[in-house]
Amino acid sequence: MRALIDIFGQVFRAIGANKLRSFLTMFGIAWGVASLLLLIGLGEGFRSGQRRSLAQVGDDVIMMFGGTIPALPNQHTGMRPYKLTLSDAEAIRAGAPHVRNVTALINRGDLKEVSEFSSAGGAVMGVQLNFPDIRHLPIAQGRFLDADDLAQHRLVVVLGQKNSNLLFPGRPPLGAFITINGYRFQVVGVAAKIGRGNNDGDNQKIYIPLTTMMELFPITGDNIPEDSVYSIQYQPTSESLNETAKTEVHRIVAANHGFTPDLKDAFEEWDTIKSMQTVGLIFTAMDFFLGGVGIVTLALGAVGIVNIMLVTVQERTREIGLRKALGATNRSIMTQFFLEGLILTGLSGVIGIGGAAALMTFLGSLMGDNQMGFDPPRLVPWSAAMAVGTLALCGIVAGIYPASIAAHLEPVEALRKE
Repeated sequence: MRALIDIFGQVFRAIGANKLRSFLTMFGIAWGVASLLLLIGLGEGFRSGQRRSLAQVGDDVIMMFGGTIPALPNQHTGMRPYKLTLSDAEAIRAGAPHVRNVTALINRGDLKEVSEFSSAGGAVMGVQLNFPDIRHLPIAQGRFLDADDLAQHRLVVVLGQKNSNLLFPGRPPLGAFITINGYRFQVVGVAAKIGRGNNDGDNQKIYIPLTTMMELFPITGDNIPEDSVYSIQYQPTSESLNETAKTEVHRIVAANHGFTPDLKDAFEEWDTIKSMQTVGLIFTAMDFFLGGVGIVTLALGAVGIVNIMLVTVQERTREIGLRKALGATNRSIMTQFFLEGLILTGLSGVIGIGGAAALMTFLGSLMGDNQMGFDPPRLVPWSAAMAVGTLALCGIVAGIYPASIAAHLEPVEALRKE
C-alpha cells in the first residue's frame, strides 16, 4: 500500500513539474470528449424536436386527400379529379382490417367567424367524434363534440386556443355565441395550445359537427358528391403495418372511384409514420457522422498524450536509470508511467464530460420552454459510454507504450545518457 502511495505521489509530482505541457495535453483530450458529446447531443436535440413536432399532429396518422386520376400511369394529361366521400370512410372502416381508426373531415378556410366583441378568420373544421383520438387536440375548457351534437346537427363549436383569445379577449368563451357566415353557434369547448413557437395554424382552427358542416357549409362544385369530404385520416393497427394499411385503403378508394389502385399518382396522402422513419434515418446518419468527428478529435488528443509521454520518458532517462540502479523494478517504473498517462487521460475526460453537461444545461435554461422546432442538446447515455470507452482505450495506449519503453531501459545505458 505504501509503495502504491509513493508511486501516486511521484506521478502527481511529475505532472506538476510540467504544468503547461500537462495543461495543454489535458485540454486536447477534454476538448475531444466535449466535442463528441456536444455534437451527438445537438443531433439528438434536433431528432427529439422533430419527433415532438410530428407528435403534435397525432399518433401514427396517415392523411389522404382527394386527388386526380391519370388516364395512363405516369402521365399528367387528361387527368380526372375526384373527391373523397363519407362513404369512402365507412368502407375503409368496414373493409380494411389493418386500419384501427378512421375519421373524415371537412376543412373550410373561407368562412367568417364573428363574436359580439371581435372577428376571426381561422379554418372551420367539420369533424367526427373520434377526431381527437387520431389527431392531437387536447381540451382546456368545456368539452369536445358528443354523439348528440352530430346526430341532431347541433350548432355548437369548439374554439382553438388563439381564436378563443381573438373572439373573446379577456372574457369567458364557454356558453357564449359566435356566428359563422351568419349562423349562430354556441361555444361548448376551448382547445389547449397546440404546437410550438409561431406555428399557430392549428390554434386558429374551430371545430363543429361534421353533420352540421355538410348541411350548412358543404363542399360544392361540378360533379361533386353530396357527401364529399376534404380528407380521410386513419391509423394502422401498428406502425410496422402502415404500408399494408395504405394498400387496403388504396384498394377501397380506387374501387369506389372507378380506377385501379396501381395508379400511385392518383393518391394524395401524407404518412406521418414514414416521415418519422425518414427523420430517424437522417438523424441516425448525422449521429454517426458527428460521433465520428468527435472520435477523430478525441483520437488526436490521445496521440498528443502518447507523444508527450514519450518525450517525458526521453527527458527522464537518467532518472529512470538511477532509480533502477537503486533497485526499482521494471514493474514499478512501468506502473508509474502507466498511471501518469492514465490519470492525464481520465482527468481530462472527466473535465470534458462535466464541461459538456454544464454547457448543455446552460443551453437548456436559455431555451426555456423551448418554443423552437428543436430541443436543447442533451447528454446521450450511449455517447457518454462511448466517450468513456474510448478514453479508457486511449489511456491504456498512452500509458502502456511509453511505460514499456521506460521499464526496459538498461540502467547503465540510461545513466550514460546526456
